[in-house]
Amino acid sequence: MKKGLKIGIGALLLAAFAGGAVFALVNNARTARILEVMDGGEGTVSDAERDFLDMNGDGEITLSDWVRAKLDAILHKGAGQKLFYAPTEAKRLGRTAYHESTGTLWCSLSGSGIDFRAFGESCVLTLVGDSNCKGGTVSAPRYAVYADEQLIEDAQLTEERRQITVPLSSSGTHIRLIKLSESASSSLGIQSICMTGDPARLDVPSLIAAEPAKAHLIEFIGDSITCGYGVDGVFGTDTFKTQNENVTKTYAYFTAQNLDADYSMVSYSGHGIISGYTSQGKLNGTQLVPKFYAQVGHNSALLEETHRIQEDIWDFAVQPDLIVINLGTNDASYTGNDASLQKEFAAKYTEFLKKVRGKNPDAPILCTLGIMGGTLCDAIDLAVSDYTAQTGDSNVRTMRFDQQDTDADGVAVDWHPSEATHRKAADKLTAEIRAWLNW
Repeated sequence: MKKGLKIGIGALLLAAFAGGAVFALVNNARTARILEVMDGGEGTVSDAERDFLDMNGDGEITLSDWVRAKLDAILHKGAGQKLFYAPTEAKRLGRTAYHESTGTLWCSLSGSGIDFRAFGESCVLTLVGDSNCKGGTVSAPRYAVYADEQLIEDAQLTEERRQITVPLSSSGTHIRLIKLSESASSSLGIQSICMTGDPARLDVPSLIAAEPAKAHLIEFIGDSITCGYGVDGVFGTDTFKTQNENVTKTYAYFTAQNLDADYSMVSYSGHGIISGYTSQGKLNGTQLVPKFYAQVGHNSALLEETHRIQEDIWDFAVQPDLIVINLGTNDASYTGNDASLQKEFAAKYTEFLKKVRGKNPDAPILCTLGIMGGTLCDAIDLAVSDYTAQTGDSNVRTMRFDQQDTDADGVAVDWHPSEATHRKAADKLTAEIRAWLNW
């Protein structure tokens, strides 16, 4: 028998069913969860939790497992317990998609993840990959795990399933998991959060608590700069890889930190308003942020064998307190200095502002550009002016970043900004926001 049950089954069953007094002394969440699953909740059981609930190892969760769980609780009364929680028990970072049928929270966009406080002895995070997870350093999702603000794991998810164990302090541990790489390459799923410990001994109702929301939420809409393209790579040596992308070293992430704000990144490398990046001056109409703005992410990978992340539509139920748009760098590879093409870009930018405002009726919008060149800064000024004239909405303004100083601050992969450049850009953006909104 499992769990080393050595004494007679008859005696144990008699004790188990003799009355409520015995069970009142046993704090056993496993038995309650087995009853939930038996009552129709099996669709939300992760593989890790299924192994835990299937006490007799027959591949099913039945009354037999409930009886064995009760007996196990009696034998090990007072010992640390293993409790499974859905990832939705944690605070969500950025846009995420919860698939109730599998109990998986999918994170695709840069910076998405979970944030919570864990109590007990240890915490085990179960991660699952999409069909691109085996793409190695080029496309596998990169993530970071922090415990009390200390980085404890920075890795790529290169297999279908992985478990990460975090030891917990006696007073509770603040845990944060962040997807460092961008949506266009791959997504990762958080399938379960498992804690060991006894809530009764810790004097807490559960072993997990979502971190509270901060006073402000900023949505950043951008391209490779916002994704942190190549910031951990070497200029002239490395090429694009999710391995060297890191959203936590970007102007957007630093700005949120400066303002102690929550964030949401909606960013895709190579994408623009009218055209994605093109090296031949030909229109690239496939890589456009406005196409994907209402989605939780976008890439070709399969989630759970049948689903793609772009099929998950963002509901905009959580409204930002500020929206920062940093687009136009890739469009400039198409428009160049052609006045007619720049005017066309401005018109499309105005239409995008209307789309953003339609989803976010109250948030101030700050339109920025310039870190990798300011070719279209005047066009963005025109776009905002036309937008205000057409709609009467004056809660939109522009700001120009300083162009990167590659001699002083270095440069990342493919001429993208270094961490030093990102920090300077964040300082300028932070000052602009504070002056405008009094944050």
